[in-house]
Parts: sequence; structure tokens; C-alpha cells
Amino acid sequence: MKVLFIGNSHTYFNDMPHLFACMCEALTGEQTEVTMLAFSNRKLDWHCEEYFSVRFALLYGRYDYCVIQQFGHPIPPIEETEPSVEKLVHLCKSVGTKPVLYMTWAKKNEPENAGLISDIYRTLSMRHHTLLAPIGETFEALRTEHPEIDLYWFDGSHASPYGDYLIAATFASLLTGQADLSTLPDEVIDFRVRFAKEKTPSAIEDPNEVLRPADPTVTTILREYASRVARSENA
Repeated sequence: MKVLFIGNSHTYFNDMPHLFACMCEALTGEQTEVTMLAFSNRKLDWHCEEYFSVRFALLYGRYDYCVIQQFGHPIPPIEETEPSVEKLVHLCKSVGTKPVLYMTWAKKNEPENAGLISDIYRTLSMRHHTLLAPIGETFEALRTEHPEIDLYWFDGSHASPYGDYLIAATFASLLTGQADLSTLPDEVIDFRVRFAKEKTPSAIEDPNEVLRPADPTVTTILREYASRVARSENA
């Protein structure tokens, strides 16, 4: 399976696409290749303006899936988002790549925005006939039912290592069709190893440096929620 991720920091944080690929391989025993076009603070219209990069990747990459993530906070209104989604979805379908909308989440201190985010992504997914990964809705469910699990980074905006574990597991279950996630490793990728709270980055040259063991009690819960979402969306 080959997957292209298009988005911004909500895509690249904690090397989520790599974690997703490792999970897919654990579930299927087959190689999963991922490519990422993700840049800080970029909206989908920026990716569309940089059209030839996205065009080349999709036309010649032979991707099975393309994951599409809009700017998260604040999410642009649907009138601004839809033209970019329409353009990217059309390009995907023209080469047989299945588009997947990646629903982001509300900020930790702004849960009242969760409904708007959900409505925009669900509306666009229905209008343009795409798969949907309703990550934001799962964040809200977990915040209510398991407040002991912190899904947020220091800034209350990005995902924590556990948040990105949930995201990667949801995509892995959704795109492989595997509901049993019990074989997934109890490991997270943790950018906190080299990022200060004030978001000052330092180089991360060794991938193993950011790989950390996870609490199996927590990952068991996250896998359960990821599987539940994938079963619902694939029904």
C-alpha cells in the first residue's frame, strides 16, 4: 500500500505517517510506503497554489490513498475549504487514488469548536464521495470518557504522542480494513525528546531517538477507539 499525506503540522507531528506505516505492516505483514507533503501553518489552498508539486506526486506516485488535512485552528469556513478539497479530490480520482479527509480536532481549551469542524468535514466527505477519518470526533469522545489520557501537546493544539498514536491507529484500521488492532506495538514517537515547550526545535537525526515505550493500558484504550471508528466508517 502506498499513501500520500497532504497537510501541515497536524500531519507531520510525532512522525505520525511513519507510525501509521509501521502499524499497517504489523497488521498486514506487507510493506506500506508513505510520502508526506506537509508544511507548518499551511492551508489546503496553499497546496493547491503549489499545484505542480501535488500534481507530480499524485500523477506519478501511484498512490492507493491520499490523506487530505485542512488547516486546523481556526478551521477555514467551508466556502474557503471546498474549492481546494474539490481540486485535490478530482486529481486523486483521475489517477485512481482514493481520497481520505482527515478531520482535525478542536483546541484543548476550545471544545465548543468541535461541532463546526465535524460538520465541515462530514459535509465535504459526503459531497465529494471520499473516505473520512473522523479523528476530531474521537478526540472529543476520549476527552469525555477517558479524561486521564492527555491527547494534546504542550500548546493545547497539536497532538501528544498518545494523540498521534490514536490518529495513526485510526488510519491503519480504516485503510487496511483490519478491526483487530491487538497486534499493534505499545510504542509512541515522542517529539518532546528534542522540542522545548516554547516550540524551539532541535535536529532529530536518529529516528530511534524519539521512539519510546508506551503505557499498554493507554494504548489498549486508544486501539479500541480507533477500531470502533474504522468499523463505523467502513460499514
